Amino acid sequence: MSGDFLRQMAEHSRERVQAAKAACPEQQLSERIAALPEPPPLVRSTAGFDLIAELKLRSPAAGRLRDGDEDVPARVTAYAKAGAAAVSVLTEPSRFDGSMAHLQSAADALRPMRVPAMRKDFLVDPYQVLEARAAGASGVLVILRMLPRSRLDELIESALRLRLFVLLEAFDEADLELAHDLLARHAADARAAGSQDGRPLLLVGVNCRDLTTLQVVPQRLDQLASLLPAGAPRVAESGVVSADDARRVARAGYDLALVGSALMQGADPGALARDMLAAGRAGAAER
Repeated sequence: MSGDFLRQMAEHSRERVQAAKAACPEQQLSERIAALPEPPPLVRSTAGFDLIAELKLRSPAAGRLRDGDEDVPARVTAYAKAGAAAVSVLTEPSRFDGSMAHLQSAADALRPMRVPAMRKDFLVDPYQVLEARAAGASGVLVILRMLPRSRLDELIESALRLRLFVLLEAFDEADLELAHDLLARHAADARAAGSQDGRPLLLVGVNCRDLTTLQVVPQRLDQLASLLPAGAPRVAESGVVSADDARRVARAGYDLALVGSALMQGADPGALARDMLAAGRAGAAER
C-alpha cells in the first residue's frame, strides 16, 4: 500500500506537471517570478519551538475536514495572528481537495503579516518549485521516500536558487539517513542562499503516518527523534493534536510541529495554535 499510495500520487503529480507546462512554459513562469517581490522568510522564534499551521480541506484517512467554500484568507490569517511561523498549504487536488489557487490566496493574505506560506504536495519536477514561487510561496515540502536521489537533488537545488526553504519529509530510518546525506550535499548552497538574513533553508521532518494503513502512529516521533540531523531544524509532522502533544515532541527534541487536521477540525483554531505554542515552548525549556 505504501508504494501504491506514493506511486499513485507521483503519477497524478506528473500528469499535472505536463498540463501546467503546456499552459505556461517554464521560461514564461521564470519571467513572471523575476517580476515578483521576494516572499517572507521563515523566521524561527527564540523561544525554542514553533508551529507550522496547515490548510488542508481533506485527508485520505479522515475524509473531508472542511467544506470546499472554506475562507482561505480568514483561516491563514487566524493562524498567523496566533503566532504560526509558517502556513503549509495543500495543493494536491485528487485526494486532498487542494489547489494552487489556495496557495496563491494564502500567500497573498500572509504577505502583509510577513508570515511565509509553504507548498505541500507530491512534488516530482523542479517546475513545481517554480510554480510555488510564482504563487507567492516561501518554501516547499519534498518527500524523500518518493523520488530517486538525482531528482531530490534537482528539487532542492531549484528551491535554493530561489531562496525557498525546503522541508525534507522522512518516514523511517532509511529516509533519515538520506536526509543526512542531502544536508551535507547542499549545506554550502543553503548557507550561501540564506547568508543575507541567516534564515533556515533546509529543515528535516518526521511524518509519523503509517503509509500502509494511512493511520498516525505518534510513538514514531519519539522513536526517530534521536536519528534526526542536528544541523537543521527538526519538524514533527502528524500526530500532534493537542497542547500536551506539542509539549511532548518539543521535549523529545523537535523544534517545530506541523499541525493540520487538529487545527482544521477545531472550533477555535487560533486558540488551539496558541495553546500548542505555549506548551511546546515550555517543553523546549525542559529539554
